[in-house]
Parts: sequence; C-alpha cells; structure tokens
Amino acid sequence: MFALLLVLHIFSAVAVIGSAFFVPIIRRSAKTAAQLRFYFDMTTKVAWISKIGAALLVITGIWLMVNAKAGFTQMWLNLSILLSLVLVVAIGGFIEPLVQRIKVASKSQSHELSADIRLAMRKLAPLETTAQLLTLAVTVLMVVKPMF
Repeated sequence: MFALLLVLHIFSAVAVIGSAFFVPIIRRSAKTAAQLRFYFDMTTKVAWISKIGAALLVITGIWLMVNAKAGFTQMWLNLSILLSLVLVVAIGGFIEPLVQRIKVASKSQSHELSADIRLAMRKLAPLETTAQLLTLAVTVLMVVKPMF
C-alpha cells in the first residue's frame, strides 16, 4: 500500500510541478495579444490537471505521513509543508490576481500587447520565478530528505 501511495504522490507532484514550471515560460513567450489569448484559453482547459494533482498531492501526502507514522517529527517534512503553504499563498494572493488582470486586459487588445500588459507581465515574472524556486526547494526537500 505504501508503494502505491508513494507512486500516486509522485505522479501528483509531477502534475503540479510541471504546471508551476512550464505555464509561466509559455506565457512569457507570448509576443502578441492573440498569442496571449491562446495561452489563456489553453491553460484554462488544462488547469484541472494541476488542481486534481494538487488535491491528490495533499491527500496522499497526509496518508503517507499517517502510514509511516512520521507525523510532524521530521524537520524536512515540516519545512516542506511550510514552503508549500507559502507557495499556495503566493499563487493565490499575488500571482493569480495579476494573471486575471492580464487576462481581462488582453481580451480588449487587437494585435500588439499594450504597455500596461507588458508592465503587468514584467511585474509577474519575479513572482513566478519565486514560485518556481519554492517549488524546486520543496521538491529537493522531498527527494533528499535532509536530516537537520
């Protein structure tokens, strides 16, 4: 049972981490309003994969903790959970509202991206990079499991 939970946990992590890394890269590559609208249409259609992955990640993570009788006794696990919560707050509180404003503004654009959209995308880039680094840190902690 433990092995099955672990495999499901890893696949869920791949779904979440994949979107955290590749979605911003794709969005940054948009040079025209039409490309940006296509990006938003595409990500809206596949967002359910990362949402299901995130839910399964939490469920299987808790189940693995209970199954292994780990609880909150290991520092790497506590730090991973803390960084994951910071990541959720960063995405939900900072990144998503800015993405929604860019999405709404891009609908009224004809061809070229306006200066406002370009500025918003420049403000979004460091936030997304921070989220990517947090995701990488959590992944490293989960794989290496350092004892400190």
